[in-house]
Amino acid sequence: MGCGSSSIKIKKSAKTIRAALIIQNWYRGYRARLKARQRYALTIFQSIEYADEQGQLQLSNFFSFMLENYVHIQEKDPTLVNRLFGCAPQDDRGRQECVGIIEVPESYSGPRLQFPLNTNSLTIMIEAFKKQQILHAYYVLEILFETKEAMKQMPNFTHIRTCPTKEITICGDLHGKLEDLLLIFSKNGLPSGYNPYVFNGDFVDRGKCSIEILMILFVSFLLYGDDLCLNRGNHEDFLMNMRYGFTKEVLSKYKIHGKKILQVLEEVFAWLPLGTIIDDEILIMHGGISESTDLNLLHHIERNKMKSVLMPPVPVDKDSGTETKKNKGHVPRGVKLSGSPSDYLTKHEWEQVITVFSASNYYEEGSNRGAYIKVGFCTTLRFFQYQVTKATCLRPLHQRVNTIESSAIRILKERMVSRKTDLIRSFQLQDRTKSGKISMGQWAFSMENTLGLNLPWRTLSSHLVLTDDDGNIDYMTCFHDIQIQKPVKEAQSALIETLYRYRSDLQIIFNVIDSDHSGLISMEEFHSMWKLFCSHYNLHIGDSQVDELAERMDLNKDGSIDFNEFLKAFYVIHQLDNLNKSNTQLA
Repeated sequence: MGCGSSSIKIKKSAKTIRAALIIQNWYRGYRARLKARQRYALTIFQSIEYADEQGQLQLSNFFSFMLENYVHIQEKDPTLVNRLFGCAPQDDRGRQECVGIIEVPESYSGPRLQFPLNTNSLTIMIEAFKKQQILHAYYVLEILFETKEAMKQMPNFTHIRTCPTKEITICGDLHGKLEDLLLIFSKNGLPSGYNPYVFNGDFVDRGKCSIEILMILFVSFLLYGDDLCLNRGNHEDFLMNMRYGFTKEVLSKYKIHGKKILQVLEEVFAWLPLGTIIDDEILIMHGGISESTDLNLLHHIERNKMKSVLMPPVPVDKDSGTETKKNKGHVPRGVKLSGSPSDYLTKHEWEQVITVFSASNYYEEGSNRGAYIKVGFCTTLRFFQYQVTKATCLRPLHQRVNTIESSAIRILKERMVSRKTDLIRSFQLQDRTKSGKISMGQWAFSMENTLGLNLPWRTLSSHLVLTDDDGNIDYMTCFHDIQIQKPVKEAQSALIETLYRYRSDLQIIFNVIDSDHSGLISMEEFHSMWKLFCSHYNLHIGDSQVDELAERMDLNKDGSIDFNEFLKAFYVIHQLDNLNKSNTQLA
């Protein structure tokens, strides 16, 4: 009887093990599928971000094209040339005229700073920012002017050294994410003479607290200049700021003095050093290095003339007046601290280049971790990762993936509807029987050929389009739940899509030529700029269509257009959003 009982126990044990293995295999597969969905979502974000960066380069080329072809611009607004391609002479009168007339009222409840700054200034400011208090414009401008004067004394590359008792902390992109900066400080300590930092650019844009990050970094720099290095990134640039949110943030937080703050910031950004070198061994530059990096040229370039990093001045030999030839210089071991957050801690065996990204949750909450590096004596490296979370613990993986995936598909659909006319034309060329359906291969080819995002379209198809039982694509279902709002019903779809697609570029262009910051542009300027824009971007939109639309948008018929309001009129409507709103109202 004892043997029989033992046999039953063995059988039950075997069943339990098999059941456990089945559950384990199922869970591994489930988790692998979630991870795959997460990777695809991040791929969408990265592909669209890269496409936007290429668009930014095209925009920078447009400004050169504009200055060459817009014959009245130098006579009418010569300051625009200086703003884009040079640096007009500055003097201290601007500081006195600007700061001297601003008073901090008794009713102001935010942090109050004393000048010259001291260590308490940094602590007071950080505590205030934790409470979401706004630093008064008077203090902001004082800090900016002090920073500019200090930066003007700095070389293009800052040299800093480690020692046996002192490590250097290196941080990558922060992008306005104050919580990440505060988390780094809580783990690693505040900057000081005993705790040096290097911040490698892209302090601003995208996040909501860019000005707070700048104030913390600039005050830290003013207090510990020898032990706190700030490098310029591609987002320390007034053109990038117009596109990616920092300009809007400043004007929102400082409604009276915001424009002046932005003007001074342009000068401060232009004076930021280009890079940092640790122990003559590690080079830190935003965007990294290449085989053609010429350190000799970069050491001597007049960095303050690069008002926009997308339009650097041509190096000129002062004696001959000709362009300088590149010299092959020795490039030390590089630390590249920028790039895509998905490879925030990737080490490549090529000049041993390390990419570090310090803004966690860059695309969505849970999408990525942040990281920083500590460099010790004899260039020993230690790596630290973290992730800011509002909850006491991260949400379950499936919830995080659903959020990231939904956001990614949403922006991808917006990209698709901005090319709706072109996509339909491509689909119809493939649809020779006029059935409204094409094969999966044909659909994927049309999507990639039109959008150029290098995405796994077959895998993403279930999120974007309906497929019949034979595997054919009903291509018009790409657009069944999304559309661009037409400010004027009679406007042609191709025109509306073009204006929506290039609305960010157009807003930047109009803001740049709006020298008096009135927010208005004359019909004549609008027409001239639109013709140049179409010519440079190779757009085939009839002038009459745009003229009619612009005249309709000139609501008070005074011959001027509020271009910001004009461009806000073009936005995407997601049908699912309307459905959710209706359900909420019914509930």
